[in-house]
Amino acid sequence: MAFLELQSLTKKFGELVVVDEFNLSVEKGEFICLLGPSGCGKTTTLQMVAGLVQPTAGRVELDGKDITKLRSNRRGLGIVFQSYALFPHMTVSQNVAFGLEMRGVPSVEITQRVAEALSLVHLDSFGDRYPRELSGGQRQRVALARAIVIRPPIMLLDEPMGALDAKLREEMQIELRALQHRLGITTIMVTHDQAEAMTLADRVVLMKGGQVEQMGNPYEMYERPNGRFSSTFLGRANVLSGSVKDCKFSVGDCALPVASGALNGMADYIIRPEKIEFTNEEALLKARVCARVFLGNHWLYQVETSIGVMHVTRANDSPPTVGEGDQVGLRWDLANAHIVPQESPT
Repeated sequence: MAFLELQSLTKKFGELVVVDEFNLSVEKGEFICLLGPSGCGKTTTLQMVAGLVQPTAGRVELDGKDITKLRSNRRGLGIVFQSYALFPHMTVSQNVAFGLEMRGVPSVEITQRVAEALSLVHLDSFGDRYPRELSGGQRQRVALARAIVIRPPIMLLDEPMGALDAKLREEMQIELRALQHRLGITTIMVTHDQAEAMTLADRVVLMKGGQVEQMGNPYEMYERPNGRFSSTFLGRANVLSGSVKDCKFSVGDCALPVASGALNGMADYIIRPEKIEFTNEEALLKARVCARVFLGNHWLYQVETSIGVMHVTRANDSPPTVGEGDQVGLRWDLANAHIVPQESPT
């Protein structure tokens, strides 16, 4: 039995279905990211786990116990919001101690546990400061310390790094992952940032329209997307719409070979930009380079082909040999092309 079970969780606001028959099993110590665009139901799902929103239907089970109707303050879960929700009139130590005081923990133990929590987030010497005297990253670490000090069975994070700049966000992702590994706390985090989800998660749950679109570890999700939405939400992808027959994918006047065993019928053909190579021979497609953009660790090329514009990325491991206006051939390993049923327009 999984440590946390979400069984057919559904939330409706009037006629609007925000979360629809959502199922998820989470193992103890696992880090799960709920990923998706705004309005897909990920925050509402987290709030139902937290007890802040009551499900219209379904169950939440924690360690074999049904907690669906248990009030939020009785679940003992650690929660970190994007705003951090620190008390401005309290010092760092007082903020971290607050949850323990509400639980009636003896003062000597509170002092010890607060010191341990601040040490874990590298804020040992900041206990007497007020939130206004801290940077954004430091305030986030205080919010994490306040969540972990109560020793929760599960930590729930709602866009906890949304207010940080890009560089600090990246640093905090590494710190958060290291902290979660060290403590072994089961964690569920909501984010709309695919890079953040892939950096942190053991498993990513990609949501769309209140339902699970795809679920798996980050590598599997990226390498084997199950459709157009998954492939384009998790990184860049070239997606061609056409049909498959007799191991040929037809789009316009072009026929591309596909690996044996591919489905027949209307389909989407997905190939990641970094899987495509420039070649002078045995090209699958002929193309002209429309644009070339330098992005530090790689180059991004936009190329025009007979079946539309495609993107190619090449690692910055040597000076570029292809420039704007050049005629090029495109080639890729057929094993890196994924043929999936064509999605219905939404």
